[in-house]
Amino acid sequence: MPHKFASSQIFLHWLTLLLLTIAYAAMELRGFAQRGSWQGFTLIVTHFSAGTLVLIVMCLRLWLRLRHRTPPIHPAPPRWQTGLAHLTHSAIYLLFIALPLIGIASRYFRGRDWWLFGVTMPVAPLPDMALSTTLSHWHVVLAPLGYWLIGLHAVAALAHHYFFKDNTLLRISPFHQK
Repeated sequence: MPHKFASSQIFLHWLTLLLLTIAYAAMELRGFAQRGSWQGFTLIVTHFSAGTLVLIVMCLRLWLRLRHRTPPIHPAPPRWQTGLAHLTHSAIYLLFIALPLIGIASRYFRGRDWWLFGVTMPVAPLPDMALSTTLSHWHVVLAPLGYWLIGLHAVAALAHHYFFKDNTLLRISPFHQK
């Protein structure tokens, strides 16, 4: 049994963090750009593009997680911690697959031009503004949950490393060899 995650899993884990940082930062910074400006447009396209990459990477991560065994934690944590970790990881996967899908669907049903990586994307031939507005609402409502899940995930990893003194963090570290 390996002591670390596969190198592809480690790479995609940290790539996810980078893409999430870009997607969230683009939306947080949009308030500094004048409405209708090229800066605002760039931030929106950056948000859409990074979010779409998050969806792709999360699907790849899920596929890899099903293909590779999870390396054991040494020393083994109590069952309640393992259960909580599974619940948190499930919530992370669910949120960061659902959130981009909801965002993409909201743009599609709006019926107005939108872009990924500077390329115009298709729109619904018959726009449904009510559905688009509902989807946008859920995207905005669910997005802050990502901050909490990422924070919980990071705090738990650091607690395992510094307080519980196990190998949880080392299993996903790109810098630790074993």
